[in-house]
This record gives sequence, structure tokens and C-alpha cells, in this order.
Amino acid sequence: MPLNGDYLDYTYSSQTGIENANGIINVHEIQPSTLETIDYAFYDFVNDYMNLRAYTNKGWKRVPIIWASSERAYFAKRSKELRDLDGTLILPIISIERTTVSKSLTRKGAYYGGAGNFMDPKHGGRIAVARKIVADKTTNFAAADNIKKFGDVNRTPGRQPYYPLKNKKVVYETISVPIPVYLSMNYVVTIRTEYVQQMNQLTQPFATLGGHINSFLIKREGHRYETFMQSDLNLNNNASDLGDDERNYQTSITFEVLGYVMGEGLNGERPKIIKRQNAVEVKIPREHVIVGDIPDYIDSRGFYRE
Repeated sequence: MPLNGDYLDYTYSSQTGIENANGIINVHEIQPSTLETIDYAFYDFVNDYMNLRAYTNKGWKRVPIIWASSERAYFAKRSKELRDLDGTLILPIISIERTTVSKSLTRKGAYYGGAGNFMDPKHGGRIAVARKIVADKTTNFAAADNIKKFGDVNRTPGRQPYYPLKNKKVVYETISVPIPVYLSMNYVVTIRTEYVQQMNQLTQPFATLGGHINSFLIKREGHRYETFMQSDLNLNNNASDLGDDERNYQTSITFEVLGYVMGEGLNGERPKIIKRQNAVEVKIPREHVIVGDIPDYIDSRGFYRE
């Protein structure tokens, strides 16, 4: 979606073009970062990047991953895949649930300053993401200064009257977006299997995440979120029960994601992307320039104007 005017809703996608020295336009996509974006990033990491598999009675198969808080209609569509004819869940299976969201005052990411919304509720709390020179307005200032300075003196035929030697009045157009607000979000990955061998095969990839440290990055639509795996793998099974119940094994792994959101989403009244141009000259008119003035110390033949 190209930029258009001073307001742009970037709910879907937006692009800013910056021209380099070779005249090539570099297109940069600006996607919103929302709570849903962070959820998708974590889900895609577990589902696509880790690509977990285990041995079953049908061979080496990929383990289905479900979002625990999905709508009932979604589960109804996947019932044939996730359940047998009796309605029992087919194991192994992995579920993901977002459990907590907190706005910590000690973990603010890269932006520790105040957002400034109390000073400018509509346009405060923003960061610049792109800047380019406005060629036509910059040329107009250069032309005005050169015509005022040189007039028609020594101008060769066809030469532009505003060809500048050095132009300090450069008009820039700056594109700004809302400052990211960081949130600490916890996700719980629950693994359920029928056999110890399956549980070992599925928990080992989680144990090696990040190598000797417990942090790694997850990505979605150009955004990157730092993720921390908690040290404990909580085991819960009925293997020690000698009853006739079916044995099952369950392991829960907790992750903390330092995510960020930008703007108020669909409920925001502020523009999502703002284009502003800088001031290059400040002029303060004097009274005698506007309404005329009579000199005090010389004979006047009329009103003095400067």
C-alpha cells in the first residue's frame, strides 16, 4: 500500500520508497506489530522452524501442533485429524497457550524515554523510520535565493536562474511510526505422548534451544522478538500408577517472549504513519513592513518600506 497524504492506516501493509544515489528506489515494508503478530511468531517458530517429529505406529510422523485458545469452529474442522472415532485425542500432540502478559517497568527494550503523548496526544510518542529530500520545494528555495542575490547579472542563455553554488535550505520529508511498547509475554508448550520414547524425542530439541544459553529470536513480518526458555521442564505423568488407566506422559515448557506492540491498533485515533516536512527558514515580519512606517530623521517623500 503506497503512502498517500499525511495519514495512512498500515493495518495490512505499507511501503516507503527511498531513492539512492543511483536512482534506484529501495522499498521498505512497514508491518504492524500487534499481540497477534507475537502469537504468530511463536507459533511459527515451534510449528515450522522446529518441525517436530516422533515415531508412531504409522512410522516417523510430524506431530500436530494446536493453539490452545483457538475457536471451537477451528477444532471442529480439525477433529478428524486430532481425534479418533471415539473422540479421543490422538497422541502425540503439542499445544501452545499464551498464559500471561505484563507491561514491566524494568524491561522496556530499547526505548526508555517517555512517549510524550501528554504533550501531543495525536502525534506524540513516535520514531522516525525514513527520510528523503523533497526535491521540488528544495529547488524553489534555491531559486528564490539566487534570483534575489544575482538577478539577471551574467546569466548565459538557457541557464537556470536558480543554479546554486551551495544551498543550505534543504527540505526533508520524515516518516514516523509509533514508538514500540514492550510487553513480557509467557507461553506454555505442553507435550503429550503415550510412550517415553516419544517424549524423549520431542523434549530433546527444546532442551538444546539456544545452545548453552536460554535465549533466541523469533521472527514475523520483519519483526524480531527475543525469547527466553525457562530452565525447568515440568513433568506430569501417571507412569507410577499401577492401575488399569491408559498411561500418558505430559511435559510443560514455559517461554518468556519480550515482544512489542506499535500503536493502538484498530482502536487508535492517531495516524499510524505520519509524514512531516521540516522548516528551513523562520521569518518574523516587522510592523513597518506590513503597514508602512515614516522615517524619523530624514525628509520623507512617502512611506518608508524596506
